[in-house]
Amino acid sequence: MNHNHQYVFIDFEFTMPEYKGYPKGFFPEIIEVGLVAVTNQEIYDRFSSYVQPTNFPRLTERCKSFLHIQQKQVDEGITMKQLIERLSIYENSTVITWGNMDMKVLRQCCQKNNLKFPFKGKEVDLSMEYKRFFGDQNQTGLWKAVQEYGKEGTGKHHCAIDDAFTTFNIFKLVEQDKRYLQKPEPTTIGDRIDFSKVLNKFAL
Repeated sequence: MNHNHQYVFIDFEFTMPEYKGYPKGFFPEIIEVGLVAVTNQEIYDRFSSYVQPTNFPRLTERCKSFLHIQQKQVDEGITMKQLIERLSIYENSTVITWGNMDMKVLRQCCQKNNLKFPFKGKEVDLSMEYKRFFGDQNQTGLWKAVQEYGKEGTGKHHCAIDDAFTTFNIFKLVEQDKRYLQKPEPTTIGDRIDFSKVLNKFAL
């Protein structure tokens, strides 16, 4: 982790079609954003808001029950344009998400609404980093990853700001583990073994 560099941890929640099929032309739209901006491993900004979907403004029953988001909440949310303006503050930051859907959906929403994609920096899918790092064959869900670390997630699952915080927490844990696994400087045998402990063990 480059300490002076800015990292932005983002989670979006999206609209969902009903189970019985997609309406014509349906694509997922962002209806909630959670964002945590970090520099020097310190959180210096956070942002959370509901977002109005523009193309399919009515939430499906499935979407409402799965995400616990009400129609009124998104109706009173910011517009997609306002969301993009807010995100572009961090245009040169490294954007970190869990999975690749968030950036895919953001790109598609920008395209469909004729808005400029707000980021220019590097994008990191932490779930892939996690998979490479731990050799996990399956894509691990965000909250499963936290539990594997023996920690609980922050707040509620599928609440965008809580998922963004949880992504940041896992990032910190993975970074710590990476440092731990990097080859340390060669040490003398005396540094590696505490002889007094070894001798005590064998002392009768």
